[in-house]
Amino acid sequence: MKRDGKPTINDVARLSGVSKKTVSRVINRSPLLNEATREKVEAVIADLGYVPNPQARALALRRNFLIGLIHDNPNAQMVLGVQEGILSAIRETEFALVVRPVNRRSPTMREDVRAFLEQQRLYGVLILPPISENDDLAAVCDELGVSWVRMGSAQLDAEEHMVASNDREAVAKAVAYLVGRGHRRIGFVAGPEGFRSAAERALGYGDALASAAITADPAIMAEGNYTFESGHAAGEKLLATTPRPSAIFASNDEMAAGVLHAAREQGLSVPEDLSIVGFDDTAIAAHIWPPLTTVRWPIQAMARAAAIKLIDPAKARHEPSLFLSDLIERASVNDV
Repeated sequence: MKRDGKPTINDVARLSGVSKKTVSRVINRSPLLNEATREKVEAVIADLGYVPNPQARALALRRNFLIGLIHDNPNAQMVLGVQEGILSAIRETEFALVVRPVNRRSPTMREDVRAFLEQQRLYGVLILPPISENDDLAAVCDELGVSWVRMGSAQLDAEEHMVASNDREAVAKAVAYLVGRGHRRIGFVAGPEGFRSAAERALGYGDALASAAITADPAIMAEGNYTFESGHAAGEKLLATTPRPSAIFASNDEMAAGVLHAAREQGLSVPEDLSIVGFDDTAIAAHIWPPLTTVRWPIQAMARAAAIKLIDPAKARHEPSLFLSDLIERASVNDV
């Protein structure tokens, strides 16, 4: 022991019967250890009350204990949910979260991300859609030795680098639910072009119509950009058609809320005159009136699993990579 009574890494190594390098690997959560050795060293660490010096660890690893969240996403509620998921995973650890928005349309985006990674010396990064679909960003992380996980609406990578949801199947089930309630003229508000989530959700809408032998009508389809304002504009467009849709599926909750407001401005009652279904199950879904029937996207659970994959590879082996969405029935859908 040191003269001040505090245990050192040498004490842990001696009592564990392993090398100092092995103790360091345990502390730094290296996957290059068997479970028996890891458990033995962790037990000694707990028994001694040994606390690693974070500054020394950072110097040894040439990394700070920072998890980066890189995104270019207009859905503020989605980004907030991701942050909450990451924070739940790193609570009571030495890790902290750094958030970096980028512009996916910028010709210097790749260089901007590289500079961010180099300046912050990140331990790992979670990359959100739609830029998670850019293979160049994963390649930059590999070049710099930074761990990475991509989030998507479909499988993008091997499990250690990916968390994904089943958007296409989930939307198909939601639209089939509307069909089951008697709706045949079902409008659709798509997400922005270039988003994999938007494409997967559009495919799910088409799947459900095809299964019900309903011919898709382009007149009751509109594109939004995942914002309330774009949903409002899309709602105005769809509700101006003749005959108007009896139900509308919007590809996220903010756009669904915009559709609801457009309906009210036209004197329509929800769900008596128009049924509405959203996607995400963000706070807005439960807070608007009537409360919104929506697809619950398990964003916090996905982000938590992604963070664990970054900070604790051994524990990550027990974390899922595919997360299934559920339909949450509230009060915005009526039978026809």
